[in-house]
Amino acid sequence: MQHVKIPQDRIGALIGEGGETLREIERRAEVRLDVDSENGSVGIEKTGDPVTALKGPDIVRAIGRGFAPDDAMALLNDEMMMLDIIDIGAATRNKNDLKRQKGRLIGENGRTRELMEELTGAAVVIYGSTLATIGTPHEVEAVREAAEMIIEGAPHGSVYSFLERKHNELKRQGMDYHQYTG
Repeated sequence: MQHVKIPQDRIGALIGEGGETLREIERRAEVRLDVDSENGSVGIEKTGDPVTALKGPDIVRAIGRGFAPDDAMALLNDEMMMLDIIDIGAATRNKNDLKRQKGRLIGENGRTRELMEELTGAAVVIYGSTLATIGTPHEVEAVREAAEMIIEGAPHGSVYSFLERKHNELKRQGMDYHQYTG
């Protein structure tokens, strides 16, 4: 059995209304979840296919990091989908610095975070002192690079340019991959 700790305020999202979300995770990821709502610890036990069950802890972690359960379940849609978590707090000196960095990552009216999602195709959530991403390895890598650029103090304009380049790169790779043979 594997254990994952999630914040108290995310336990409700993990369980869902009447336990509906919890049951869906158990069914689709082929695991059994044992939620301790006192301390936020979630025990994850494999019940079916071991390969599918490997995604169980990541789904729980994703919900704990602020993703909606449906977005977290996207990890099961494709074997290439992955969860990446960046600890913003590790790159800051104090609470004010953390608040400033989160503000830079979110952007005015959420625009920077939205652009990261739109241009990479990955889902991005900023919650607590972390930035979490769900996507393919290329998408996740692009978001991670953009976030690191922002944390290191790069101007938003150059980060947006970087994201545009990555978007075009990913689009070209997709076209190459899905060529019509007619």
